[in-house]
Amino acid sequence: MTKISEIPKLTAVLIINLYQKTLSFDHGFMGKVFLNTRYCKFSPSCSEYTKKSIERYGLIRGGVLGFKRILKCHPFSSKHGYDPVP
Repeated sequence: MTKISEIPKLTAVLIINLYQKTLSFDHGFMGKVFLNTRYCKFSPSCSEYTKKSIERYGLIRGGVLGFKRILKCHPFSSKHGYDPVP
């Protein structure tokens, strides 16, 4: 049985899953429509990183970690590669 306090966390994970299955170029439908359009510089992708961090640390701390990761992912950054959830 799910605690009421976990509902926001589960809702955020559900929204990320919907994004990944529909709009994500790395995971979903858009990647199949527009071939050769993998954009994420990091592994796991930013959406997967955010989802895992929310599942591990909760909505607030995990959301902050995901937001920081998204800020690192821009064309002027030299960082790339494997970057797991701490």
